[in-house]
Amino acid sequence: MRIAFFVNSIEGEHATYSTTHLALAALNRGHDICYLTPSDFVLRPDDTLAVCARRPAKDRYKKAETLFKDLQAKDAPVETLDVENLDVLFLRNDPSEDAAERPWAANVGVIFGRMAAERGVLVLNDPDGLARAQNKLYFQEFPQAVRPETLISKSIAEIRAFIESQPEGVVLKPLQGSGGKNVFKISSPKDSNLNQIFEAVSEEGYLIAQGFMPEAAEGDTRFFLMNGKPLQRDGKFAAFRRAPAKGEIRSNIHAGGSAQKIAVTDTMLRIAEMVRPKLVRDGMFLVGLDIVGDKLLEINVFTPGGLNNLSQMYETDFTQTVLEAIEQKVAINGAYEKRLTNRELSTM
Repeated sequence: MRIAFFVNSIEGEHATYSTTHLALAALNRGHDICYLTPSDFVLRPDDTLAVCARRPAKDRYKKAETLFKDLQAKDAPVETLDVENLDVLFLRNDPSEDAAERPWAANVGVIFGRMAAERGVLVLNDPDGLARAQNKLYFQEFPQAVRPETLISKSIAEIRAFIESQPEGVVLKPLQGSGGKNVFKISSPKDSNLNQIFEAVSEEGYLIAQGFMPEAAEGDTRFFLMNGKPLQRDGKFAAFRRAPAKGEIRSNIHAGGSAQKIAVTDTMLRIAEMVRPKLVRDGMFLVGLDIVGDKLLEINVFTPGGLNNLSQMYETDFTQTVLEAIEQKVAINGAYEKRLTNRELSTM
């Protein structure tokens, strides 16, 4: 099986990223892997779609660091392939990272992912589903029972009124964005720096104001779902607590948060079950739920990270379960004359 991992850039990847560990697991299971970036697609006059694929120098690696180093080498092998020679295109880019500096690149994965799917490639997550999730408005399509009270606006008057109605204050963040960038806790509409925060964040477009949940001060839970169900291996759930650094409200790992073991609760499982039907309909193969108390803060459908942390914490390689599921999907597809999309496969 040949799997292509689509990322924002080779330079922007890291040895600890989930994508690297998925690629390592795929290689060591005997599959071919390659990496694609937004500039690597070619649509030819005869309507064939080709890709300029960067490949690792070796067929097997013991360490993610070595694989990562070889992929980033200037002399890494590059091969031009007809996209129909790919079995799987795994879309692992974050559109928000390209929105400001390279707006042309932000939607490339979705656009060419659709074309690859039309040519029989299994595309994960489903590009039509990802097109709906280009910003955090997608979150508002899930059941209200799992969402904190939320206002979306560019009006500071509306935001001030909403803050006034929230006894615990609000978290303010841009509608576009990820990774905890420009996330602020506002306690009162009279906060002296509200105008400055508003000006800084509103430059990125619409704002989201969410009622602050006191439990968030202790961090959140990243809970992986695969095919709409909790990701498990060897009786263990793929879930961990992200605790914020001292003086921070953000629990993102690259914002200084730490990863800790956590026991999955009935509340978490109930939330997962409530969002499952829509995730399956939208063809979302691998997602990360960010849970605080009995609410969801976000659903990460583009680049849910943490598989490496999980493997270290629980001494369980969850990437193997992910690869097994992909292998099963490709095998099922091979039995059909017409290739099925992940949305169709997920509902079988």
